[in-house]
This record gives sequence, structure tokens and C-alpha cells, in this order.
Amino acid sequence: MNTDTPRYVAHQRKADGAVQSLETHLLGVSEIAKSLAAKIGMGQQGELIGLLHDLGKYSKEFQDYIQSAVGLINPDEDDFVNAQGLKGKVDHSTAGAQLVWEELSKQGDMGLIAGQILALCIASHHSGLIDCLSAVVNKPVEDILTRRISKRDDRAHLREAISKMDAPITERFRELVTNPRLIDDLKESIRQVMLRDDIKGVNPSQNPIAQFKTGLLVRFLFSCLIDADRINTADFENPKAAKSRLNGQYTEWDLLIERLENRLQGFATENPIDEIRRRISDYCRDSATRKNGIYTLTVPTGGGKTLASLRFSLHHAKKWGMDRIIYIIPFTTIIDQNADTVRKILELSKKERGRIVLEHHSNLTPEEQGWKEKMLTENWDAPVIFTTSVQLLEALFGAGTRGARRMHQLANAVLVFDEIQTVPVNCVHLFCNAINFLVEHCGSTAVLCTATQPLLNRVDQSKGALRFTEENEIMPNVKGLFDDLKRVEVLNRRKPGGWTNEEITHLALEEIDKSGSCLIIVNTKKSAQALFQLCRQKPEIPTYHLSTNMCPAHRREVLVKIKKLLKPPGSPVICISTQLIEAGVDIDFG
Repeated sequence: MNTDTPRYVAHQRKADGAVQSLETHLLGVSEIAKSLAAKIGMGQQGELIGLLHDLGKYSKEFQDYIQSAVGLINPDEDDFVNAQGLKGKVDHSTAGAQLVWEELSKQGDMGLIAGQILALCIASHHSGLIDCLSAVVNKPVEDILTRRISKRDDRAHLREAISKMDAPITERFRELVTNPRLIDDLKESIRQVMLRDDIKGVNPSQNPIAQFKTGLLVRFLFSCLIDADRINTADFENPKAAKSRLNGQYTEWDLLIERLENRLQGFATENPIDEIRRRISDYCRDSATRKNGIYTLTVPTGGGKTLASLRFSLHHAKKWGMDRIIYIIPFTTIIDQNADTVRKILELSKKERGRIVLEHHSNLTPEEQGWKEKMLTENWDAPVIFTTSVQLLEALFGAGTRGARRMHQLANAVLVFDEIQTVPVNCVHLFCNAINFLVEHCGSTAVLCTATQPLLNRVDQSKGALRFTEENEIMPNVKGLFDDLKRVEVLNRRKPGGWTNEEITHLALEEIDKSGSCLIIVNTKKSAQALFQLCRQKPEIPTYHLSTNMCPAHRREVLVKIKKLLKPPGSPVICISTQLIEAGVDIDFG
């Protein structure tokens, strides 16, 4: 072994062979985890799990493995081992879990609970949160966490690790576990969860909603540990890339507000709808001074919800010192469109691309997202995020570590839910309990945007319903707004036996003569294809088709072509689409 190599190695950089000492890694992770967990008043708990997460790496078994793997031990030395065969088999996470459990359990019942929670985070940091109890049909319930903590010392290496801990690690560990606030702050956080969801006649400790939210509290701590570990490791392995990490140091809200206000002032008021949109936007700006909570923004289609909700969010984030704004959108068909609209306003140079408005969804291709954006996407490190409902649910409930890593970024944030009525029925109570937790315990604000508000505050209270803020609706006269924005005339043209494809095609051509352009929406991809084939028999009229049979990039390309044709004075065009076009696609046909 090279004499310049630290006694205990955490990682080796592939590029130049530089080594990161275990002491440096543990102290670095603990500092990051401390700052992340401090968002909900649990900085000490975050620091402790960061300090101990890789404690087992002090063992000779692990050091022989890692130093053999990276070439720090020569194959002819006695300590050399077949690292490839040992990959993933040398336990280095149990020791830290055992130590925190052992030390805190000496401090009474609450100390035992705190020890279990922190031990669970440490023991799970490679696998994702492990199930504490087994739930196999026709088999007795097994206490998996206790079995893990009871692992034999010759396999977990706790005593060996303790004897080898670097002095700064030992010193800080002792300071943390003997500080009464470590347990008291965690106890208070759990107590606040219990108080918020008091059910008459039910012992708080047996209240399923309170237990569920305590689980979210554990997951939050786990998220802080995972992100801290990944950041520290990645920044060591690629220090040049680390310089592009934002680490929460974002463009000031004042500047982003100025850019939005300048754009809004440039919008012309040429007709009554423009005036209504301006009024909606002004209400959103004026409502931004309200305290954090759960708000509804009920605006009809065409009311300009995207920019109005952005105006609320920017002003609200500035007023209350929030970290970021996250747009959660259910459909990938509109996420690119909305993100692009906001990006054109907030990012005024190529240098700012992806550093203010960051997208995270399945539509993105490698060509559209550079390595810097990919790095920032890993933990949503940007002031304005556009993501999908799927990614939100992954952050809150997903297995493994990738989604869980982002959960802590949902704290102290403005969460804007577009088309909130699309929350799946079987997820309603999960969703409501999670949003209540983020608002009431993590200091966030939720804005539910749609023209058709679901009554998420009136679902079964015993299973969890949203707790709306008093005077939750941002718009003062929703009914009047719908009356003012009524732009649709519904004609019942149904007939026995329905319409044939040929008859629909004839109707579309009649509408082209009257209005210049026509959109046909049908229920199935098969119908869309059949009508497309019939309509395109008129080659002088450009005809397009949209369905989920097309890849996202192809759909975007077709929409761009159609929008160009529709620009005034407008060219004749027919579009046959499935229902994918119904939710917020910004396009107008005659």
C-alpha cells in the first residue's frame, strides 16, 4: 500500500487515481445532510446519520476489498482479495445503524424510538427504505429491522469500526448523541404530527394517518442522507462538474419577478378576454402575500393559468423566503409547452439555460438535455422545476433511492399542481396526507389549478383529506369568471346509429369553408387514423393526426407545423386528434 494513501479509503477518483479518505467523506456528508434536514428543524439528526452512514468502511474486510478493487493493494500482497467477487457483499451500513440504535436506546423510550428511526435511515441508504416488518401471506410477521440490527459483529464489524474511528468522527458523534436536543427535537416533530391528525377516541400512537406521516418524516431524513451522500461522492469524482452545481444558490426572486412583470406589461389588451386574463393575473399577484397553505386557483380554460400561477408563485416565494417553485403536471403532452413558455420569460441568455427553469420528465431526449441539466435534475437543484405527477409520487413513495433523493426539495417550496382533477382515485388519500404533511410540517404552499376543482377537502376525513387554508380560493368570484369566459356553444348533433366517418369528414370540410380551420377529437386511435385517411384525400387542405401512437417528439413537431398554419391570417388546416389534445394544449382552431 502506498504510504501517501489514507489509512481508511472511501472512494478513488477514476480520472487521476486520487483518493478520498473515509474521514473526509463522513464529515462532508454529515455537513450536507445537516443543512438539508435543517429545513424541518432536524439538522442534528441529519448530521448524525451522515456521520455514521458508512461507519462499516473502517473494517479491515471493507478496506481490503476497496483498496484491492482500485489497485491500492498489489495482487501479490497478503491483504489482496478478489474484489470483483465481493462487490456488494461487504456490509458497511449495518455498523452505523447498530451504533446509533445502541447509544440512543440507553436514553429511555423516546431514545429507543429515535434510535430506530435513525438506524433505519442508515441501514437503508443503499437499498431504499427497508420494510421493518415482513408481510408475507400465510407466514408469521417477522421483525426485519431488529434482525438487521442484531447482525453478528463478525459480519457487521461494529466493534472494529469503533476502535478505528478517526478522532474528529468520534468527538462529533459523542457531542451529538449526548445533546438532549437530538431526541427532544425529533420527539417534538412527531408530537406535532400526532396533534395535527387527532381523531376523537383514537390513541394518537395508533392513529393510522399520524403513523403514515411519521413515516414521511423518516423518509424526509432518509432523503437528506441519500442526497448528501450522492452529492459528496459525485463532487469528489468530478470536481469540474461540481462547479456547475447550484447548491441552492439561485437567481434572486426579485430579478425573476422583474422579468415576468416586464413581459406581462408588454401584453396587449385588445379584447375582453385579454382584460379578464389581466384581472386573473392581478388577483394572483395580490394573493401572494397570504401565509403558506393549500390554495385553489379555479380558472376556466383560456384564462391564462400558467402565467397567473407563476406570478403568484414568484411573489409568494419572495415574500416568505421559499427555496423553489415546482410545477407538477399530469400530462407529458403539455409539460414541454408550459416549461418553454416560462423559460422564454425567465431565462434571457443561453448561459442561464436549465439553471433557472429545469425540466424532469420522460419526454426529454439526450439531445435536449445536456450533462449539466441532468446533474441538476438528479436532485431538482434549480429555482423553477417542471415535472410530472409520476415523478412527484416517486419522490414521496417510490422504492429505491433515486426518487427518494428528491423528497427533501419539496420542503419550503411552492407546489403548483396543474389539472389537479387528474389525481387517480386510488391515490387520493395518499396524495392528501402527503400534501398536508408538506404544507404543515415542511413549510410548503400548494396551489391546485384547474377549471374543475375536485373536492379533495371533502373526501373521507378518517383516511385523510386536504386541509384547505381559510379563504382558500384565489379568485374572488369564480362563477362570474366562468360566465365571463364562456366561449363555447355546444350543439347536440347526435343521431340514431351515430355518424359515419364519411359524414364526419363532410362536416369537417363544411367547417373549413366557414371558419378556415377545424379540429376533430375522437375517442380512439383507430377512429383518428380512419378519419385522417379520409380527410387527406383533399390534398389542397393540410391534414394532420395526433395520437399517443406517435412519440412525444413527433407530436411536438406536428403541433409546431399546425400552429404555424394557424397564425393570422391563417391557412386552411384539419387536425384529427385523440383526447390527448384536451388537457391544456395551447392551440386555437376556427
